[in-house]
Amino acid sequence: MQTNYYLVAGICLIAIGFEYSLTSYKYFTRYMSYPLNLCRCFFICSIFLALSCNDRSKKEDKGVVTKPGDMNEKLADQVKAALDKTTANTGRLDDSTQLISYHIVEQFYKKNDYAPVWSSAAKWQPLGDSLYNFIKDAENEGLFPNDYHFRHLKVLRDKLDRDSLARLNAQLWTRAEILLTDGFMHLIKDLKQGRLQPDSLSLNKDSVLVDKFFIATLNGLTEKKNFTGTLVSLQPKHKNYWELKKGIKKFVDSMDRRVFTHIVYPFKRGDAKDSLYFIKLLQKRLTESNCMQPGIKQPDSATLATAIKKYQLQKGLAADGKYGRNLINTLNSNDAERFKRIAITLDRYKQLPAKMPAKYIWVNLPGYYLHVINADTVVFESKVICGRPETRTPLLTSEISDIITYPTWTVPTSIIVKQYLPRLKNNPHYISRLGLKLLNGKGEAISPGSVNWSKYSRGIPYRIVQGSGDNNSLGVIKFNFDNPYAVYLHDTNQRYLFKNASRALSHGCVRVQEWQKLAYYIADNDSMLSKRNDTLRYTSDSIKNWIANKERHMIDVKNHIPLYIRYFSCEGKNGEVKFYEDIYGEDRQLMEKYFSKR
Repeated sequence: MQTNYYLVAGICLIAIGFEYSLTSYKYFTRYMSYPLNLCRCFFICSIFLALSCNDRSKKEDKGVVTKPGDMNEKLADQVKAALDKTTANTGRLDDSTQLISYHIVEQFYKKNDYAPVWSSAAKWQPLGDSLYNFIKDAENEGLFPNDYHFRHLKVLRDKLDRDSLARLNAQLWTRAEILLTDGFMHLIKDLKQGRLQPDSLSLNKDSVLVDKFFIATLNGLTEKKNFTGTLVSLQPKHKNYWELKKGIKKFVDSMDRRVFTHIVYPFKRGDAKDSLYFIKLLQKRLTESNCMQPGIKQPDSATLATAIKKYQLQKGLAADGKYGRNLINTLNSNDAERFKRIAITLDRYKQLPAKMPAKYIWVNLPGYYLHVINADTVVFESKVICGRPETRTPLLTSEISDIITYPTWTVPTSIIVKQYLPRLKNNPHYISRLGLKLLNGKGEAISPGSVNWSKYSRGIPYRIVQGSGDNNSLGVIKFNFDNPYAVYLHDTNQRYLFKNASRALSHGCVRVQEWQKLAYYIADNDSMLSKRNDTLRYTSDSIKNWIANKERHMIDVKNHIPLYIRYFSCEGKNGEVKFYEDIYGEDRQLMEKYFSKR
């Protein structure tokens, strides 16, 4: 069809050339040489153009079929040729397109005789429509569409759907076919395993997906034609994972997609360069929110305070005109970053065991809460206090092994070095004023005044211990679990701190407000699971009595309850996404590592 157009165009040009020459001959006989030369020129150019166009059309017709029914056979040849070239170019389909899983894509097509999957006879298959639409709306799944070639696929889709001539071009269908398959392989990897590298907390030993997984999944899809069911089956079964996904679409639909300046905080106090840089970033960020006029070289304190108040009023914060952690966290929290936090949280669920225990304790540090879970149901919830950013609570998996009532507290080395040693060098009896005892290697109490504290800087050959009692930092009960960080769950003698909204206040341990409920649940669980001949040394009533009598007891928990301390900075609540403060900057680090270019 295209060849005919070129020939017609060439013939028309030839005719025009002759007509022009004849007309010129009549009226310009005096200049005979001119029209004849012009005629020759037009004739030669017209023939050259016709031949050139015909030659070009032959080249372009290599991928064009005359009937849609011939497309599948043509497509198989072109897919093979394109993949051979791509493999030779280490996955580069062309100058602008890199395939992620080109070796898997090539294996899949080779095993299936290069037959097309997503189209047939120059028409989209239902599976092709489903995959394209899923990629287009991938944000609703916490994914990034362009990770799966959406930008290129959209151009191809628009061209193939709107241009009847392009629809007969096998080269376009070949490109769409390969991009969709590569996108699908990348997609199922992200849904199954996530984008974060598996960490030491993951109990998914089969975390590395092999080539046959990808090929078998796509083969299964083409056989069963169950697109939604296939993708759902790849994802975690955790209830909270799906609760989070329920809220994503509503969040995405209302997203403010502007990206604002990120402010690094805290800055180094006393460092002029660092503080000036901080003010510069703060000024730029406030200008982006229309709270400060642009063009101010260096705002004075009054101008800065006025701009901060304006922003605080916008966000419903206490308008004191001062900057601090809460203000900076609010300034740094924009929808583009929130979406990345959703993506990170979804992937964190993929690092959990495929099947959680029937009963377990779940501590979410950014949410400042503890849940006791039984049969996928929250038995009770408790507020918690976790470590400060500088003494953060570690993420871990363990199980409650024993409980101690009216415990003593051995001060960790980190606290001794950072807090106590500098003061002990000035006042050897500093720890005595705090009600702490100094014990030697034999457990004998010695006088702090007898020690030359100036000798020590990284640690001391003694233990500093606080005796049991209501004023003990651990409170009246302590829950132990095996871990290399010397942390545990416990009560506290500062229970008023649970009223705080931000509760990253401890030296690393987790303080539990509802310690009674936790202790009684563990005791009742041991009682319920005990066999007839077992003799338990404690019950929930025993714990009540020991606490009432201020007695110190160590209780071995017979049926250990698994414990998960995790970092999930958002979750689904009633069809919406609830965000928590990124207290340790964990999400920020992962954004920069994995999603900085998105």
